[in-house]
Amino acid sequence: MTPEELNAARDRVLPDVVAGGLRVLFCGINPGLLSAATGHHFARPGNRFWPVLHLSGFTPRRLAPAEQEELLTYRLGITNVVARATARADELSAEEFREGGRILTAKVELLRPQWLAVVGVTAYRTAFGEKKAQIGPQERTIGSTRIWALPNPSGLNAHWTADTMAQEYARLREAAESPGPSSQQLDGQMPDAEAF
Repeated sequence: MTPEELNAARDRVLPDVVAGGLRVLFCGINPGLLSAATGHHFARPGNRFWPVLHLSGFTPRRLAPAEQEELLTYRLGITNVVARATARADELSAEEFREGGRILTAKVELLRPQWLAVVGVTAYRTAFGEKKAQIGPQERTIGSTRIWALPNPSGLNAHWTADTMAQEYARLREAAESPGPSSQQLDGQMPDAEAF
């Protein structure tokens, strides 16, 4: 792909990979230029999302970004906090993250996945105003959907290796496979949508 082709993908919106009845809806920060240009989430070769998804047991083999639709057969999906593509996440404003959090909330209310997994705790903190959030399950819910903040799989995230990341993703997989509280129990904990 040429630099011109990549630059032409700036601000492009990458369609979600979603359906009803998802176990986990993975939520990236925003699409990179290669993802927007190819139409495939987490397309950059250095991004560890696809290997980690396999290492953690979510998929029986390592999928290529071009096989993203296959995720739906495992009741997994992909969306982003901010829809528009940029070269780097630091090109996004805090207001874009907050607006992305509101749009994401509405999307989750519609799709009702079992878990929303935000891959990037900093993006989660900004989008939802949870300044002290840490990696792992969150107290906040969206309706009956539980939320888990995961490490960002970008190759730039040197604090996490593929193996340590896979361990955290596997914790989420185990939680998604085990029966949890009923939706009636969780509904009482949901903050108002306006709070987002």
